[in-house]
Amino acid sequence: MNVVLVGYRGTGKSVVAQRLGRHLGLLVVSLDAAIVQAAGQPIPEIVQQRGWPGFRDLEEQVVREAAAADGQVIDCGGGVVERPANLEVLRAAGPVFWLKASPPMIVQRIQGDDQRPSLTGRASFTEEVVEVLERRMPRYARIAHYQVDTDHRTEDQVAAEICRLLPDAPPYPEQPPKPPTEGLPR
Repeated sequence: MNVVLVGYRGTGKSVVAQRLGRHLGLLVVSLDAAIVQAAGQPIPEIVQQRGWPGFRDLEEQVVREAAAADGQVIDCGGGVVERPANLEVLRAAGPVFWLKASPPMIVQRIQGDDQRPSLTGRASFTEEVVEVLERRMPRYARIAHYQVDTDHRTEDQVAAEICRLLPDAPPYPEQPPKPPTEGLPR
């Protein structure tokens, strides 16, 4: 069995994948890391040299390789849904979980991350998140077997929900949420 995580940048896929892999005893495969390894250079350099179409070609190849194996949590890059072929391959590889977050939460989580190149090259950071997320949402909905909201939830809470949705998965030892610290007197 594979477990596939999709969703926009900053929805918690990578951390949740690690938690699920450890809990379920599955290998964690980061498609972005596999792309970096295959190309021998970081994603921003791949995009700069090959453009987004060249990056997506490499991603499609890595998706096919990862989906051919079994016993993995597959942590997909946010744009994996840009290629229709990836939707079919990943959906057949195992249950697909769409980790969702609101645009303000995504912006809060990823603003300032220089390892995530611009997707449009023309919009402000916040406008880009809204524009690209709006375009991808129907594709995420099409690929997903399940949708999991990540706003205001810890990675452990998200992993616990995924385990509840997976048939035959052992219960995840969900940790209680940490109390809010903003606005509390010191």
